[in-house]
Amino acid sequence: MNDRHESPSLEKRVSQPGRRVGDRYVRIVRPTGSGLRGHGGRWTATEETMEPTGRIGQAWNSALRFLIGKRLETEAEGEERVGVATGLPILASDNISSSAYATEEAMRVLALAGTAALALTMPIAIAVVFVLAIVILSESRVIRAYPNGGGSYLVARENHGVIAGLVAASALLIDYVLTVAVSTAAGVAAISSFVPELHDYRVVAGLALIALLVIGNLRGVREAGLLFAGPTYAYMIAMYGLVAFGLFRVFTGDPPAPVTPPNPFPQEGTGPLTLLLVLRAFASGSVGLTGSEAVANGVPSFRRPEETNAIKTLVLMGTIFATIFIAITWLSTTIGIQPDIREQETVNSMMTKAIVGAGTPFYYIVQITTAVILLLAANTGFTGFPRLASVLANDRFMPRHFADVGSRLAFNFGIIVLALLACVILAAFNGSVTNLVPLYTIGVFLAFTLSQSGLVRRWRRLRNPGWRVSMVINAFGTLVTGTVLLVVAYTKFEHGAWMVLVLIPLITALLYGIHRHYQTVHDALVITGPEQQHVPVFPAPLVIVPIARLDRAALQALAFAGSVSPTVKAVHISTSNASAEEFRRRWMQLDTNIKLDIVVSPYRSLLAPLLKYIDAMGKSDDRPITVVLSEFVPRHWWEWLLHSQTAFRLKAALLFRPNTIVIDVPYHFEDTSNLTRRR
Repeated sequence: MNDRHESPSLEKRVSQPGRRVGDRYVRIVRPTGSGLRGHGGRWTATEETMEPTGRIGQAWNSALRFLIGKRLETEAEGEERVGVATGLPILASDNISSSAYATEEAMRVLALAGTAALALTMPIAIAVVFVLAIVILSESRVIRAYPNGGGSYLVARENHGVIAGLVAASALLIDYVLTVAVSTAAGVAAISSFVPELHDYRVVAGLALIALLVIGNLRGVREAGLLFAGPTYAYMIAMYGLVAFGLFRVFTGDPPAPVTPPNPFPQEGTGPLTLLLVLRAFASGSVGLTGSEAVANGVPSFRRPEETNAIKTLVLMGTIFATIFIAITWLSTTIGIQPDIREQETVNSMMTKAIVGAGTPFYYIVQITTAVILLLAANTGFTGFPRLASVLANDRFMPRHFADVGSRLAFNFGIIVLALLACVILAAFNGSVTNLVPLYTIGVFLAFTLSQSGLVRRWRRLRNPGWRVSMVINAFGTLVTGTVLLVVAYTKFEHGAWMVLVLIPLITALLYGIHRHYQTVHDALVITGPEQQHVPVFPAPLVIVPIARLDRAALQALAFAGSVSPTVKAVHISTSNASAEEFRRRWMQLDTNIKLDIVVSPYRSLLAPLLKYIDAMGKSDDRPITVVLSEFVPRHWWEWLLHSQTAFRLKAALLFRPNTIVIDVPYHFEDTSNLTRRR
């Protein structure tokens, strides 16, 4: 008798007679209702395989489909890319929206020396725009040189080494988290400017808005762009309209009267006007430069030609920010707007009241669009952080979960982790923009400096056409961004920047440690040569079957153990000598050749003696040990709580034991009839 079994297959070949005598044909029957399509050993899982069967699973799946949308196939990734029109709100909203509060942040520092010092706001704004122009010119070179994304991380790693790349990555990861926190806080501040009752609940409001952004980004890049495009363009139209009307009033001899802040700064200030204070104001105003690196990091999000569309978006972003920022700064200082010391009302709100009047429809349009774009500016972090984390994960510097793509082709794990970190920071700093800004910009300028200096080394090494011009541009960019980095770090150090400077090396060390772990695992698992290509043949293992009581589940586990190896040992942990003898008597009545060991545990512990028994058996036999566990599976999930889950705890205890295989043999209610039929 041939005991060899035919190789299992999803296809069944059914032989049937033909119409003529002696004719026969083979009909291939493929599975139906399995969710798999294909033939010949190559199958494709359809969407049917993703559908849950239980009521709870179906309800959860319906909720996800309503919130996130229908699952997308991998081939749909090309359709999820964006053009300039939708890429601008996705990747540039952070930089554009910072025009709403960059002026105020510089003014708040200058106001410490008295309201007369606010005259320096305009020169500081011009200096910020000059730095932005250098950054955009330099970042365009990054896009051309590294069109696959990764931005500063890839540039620094390739040209300065792994550690420099990880420093740039750590700085950007921190900056993206702060982008979400700062943008959300600024958006809530814009709303509370005309809804003062919200000011005391700004943290709760910020957390709720971050949750909404998570849902929007889990829907995928293209849908997020379509969702955020309207508010972004509405803000631009509203601000250009406001600026045009304000300039018209000033140049026609009807300058608006300044609006007094609810809580003004002291007229004489609280300190002298020093160079350090001016540099600190410049550092606070430089918050407007954040977000400009997101386009270079997100080049793969664009449609072809990716580099061209990314550079167009980068230039548009810089132009829009510069014009709005300069105009807001000039109008605010010309009208005589002063910041509010308690952040109850923004400079933008007071300027709008002065130009168009409080309570007018256009005032609310400006404030609402400002609030919305500030909230959506956090989307830059939601776009940049998950994508950079996926690049790091593919390079084995971050956990592999960050490279997993969700049902809507978004990096779900990175999106959720970013949201949680931003919520913690927002709550820790009480939702205050002023308290959060000192932590901001350091990371992005450190990444800028590393990437620009890295490109200088790249052009010098490659010497391709036009390399001298590119090297001069990036060398000047290195000088400018490096200087700004030193200014920001020095002036903001005692105001919270020290935390970022401490976190960057810690995160760098963590990323490097993760990489070393993955490299160690790779070296241990990789097949290195032809001598390792054959599948090893193991001897039959020593099988241990823990038995709590003799029942149908135990019999099923014993039957399976006997099919795995001829060497099977059953073990029973008893809490007393009397119960041990009773179990042995029942075992002797069992029709089996399997030997039984009984361990008496007078201290009533089951797990510890069993583990010691398995260790002792492993020392006496050099073969692999296979532990076969019988586990009763209840009909309903809530019934699982009514059982002791000894098998589950034993599996967890054996998970890290070397040379040990754990096999779980579940027993369902339906197995009762199956067992009877097999007999």
